[in-house]
This record gives sequence, C-alpha cells and structure tokens, in this order.
Amino acid sequence: MPDAFLPRLGHYDKLIAYRKAECIYDITYYFVGNHLAKGDRTVDQMLQAARSGKQNIVEGSAAATTSRETEIKLYNVAKASLQELLADYGDYLRVRGMALWPKDSPKAVQTRRVCKQHPDSAFYRERLAARSPETIANIAIVLIHQADYLLARLIDAAKKRFLEEGGIREQMTRARIDYRRNHGRGEQEGK
Repeated sequence: MPDAFLPRLGHYDKLIAYRKAECIYDITYYFVGNHLAKGDRTVDQMLQAARSGKQNIVEGSAAATTSRETEIKLYNVAKASLQELLADYGDYLRVRGMALWPKDSPKAVQTRRVCKQHPDSAFYRERLAARSPETIANIAIVLIHQADYLLARLIDAAKKRFLEEGGIREQMTRARIDYRRNHGRGEQEGK
C-alpha cells in the first residue's frame, strides 16, 4: 500500500542521461588533468561543473519519490552545470585557435553516432590518450548536447507526472481516502 503514493524511484544509474553525464565527468577529469595547467582556476571550475551535472541527476532521481518540484529543479541544475561546462570547452577551443566542429561536419556527425551508441564511460577512458585536445573537447561537447537533450526529456516527463499524479500531498490524500473507502467499511461492520 505505501507504493500507492510513494513509488520506488531513484534508479539514476539506469538513466542514459546519467550515464552520459558520467562519461562527460570522466572525459573532463582526463582533459583538465592532461591539457590544462596545474593551478589554472578553470580546472576546478570544469571539474565542478561536470560533477554537478552528474550528481544533480542522482539527487533529482532520488528526489522524484517525494518531490517532483525538487526533481525538476535538480535536473535543471544539472542542465545549467553542463551548459557552463559546454562554454568552458568552447572557450578552450576558441582561445587556442582550435576548431569547434560544425554540427553537420563529417567529424561531428560521426562523433554523434558513436556517442549515441556508447553511453559507457570506460569506452571513452580507453580511447582518450590517443586523441588530441581538440578532438577530446569536441567529443565532450557532443556528449553535453546529448545529455542536455535527455535531461530536457526527463524534465518534461517529470512535469507530465506532476500534472497527472499531483504532488506528494495530493497523492497521500488520495491514498488515505482510498484506504478509508476500502478498509473503513470492514472496521465499521466489525463494531
């Protein structure tokens, strides 16, 4: 009966958005450790943005059980953090005169296809050392766009569930009314 208004949610590790965010974090960890100078403030900022993108998906997924508002808010924080990271990768490429691959360029199209098929951070970790900083930054950018799209879908789904089911208080009230309706008669007949 408790699942009537508190469904078991929070399986963040099954969300492709989370798995992509984990890939982004791992790529960023490698990237800043190998292509930015120690002591550069951007190192901490990029790592924190990547971590925030990942961790807020975890928290949003866990919050879904009791608060759609919190779930939606945390997924939006994840999106904002990944957008900040996207800007950092774009800045890295721009100030160093490196190419940001146009969306419909062959490299970007191929990278989107590969990234869509591989939401597994080990796949990227195994291949990073053989890639240039420009390529790594562009791979991260593609993954950020994919995660952003998936987060938008998670937010839309959470909004829809809220409209259909209401918030936790509404669900609790409905469950209590249903319980009284189904169990109240038996109690009254026994008296």
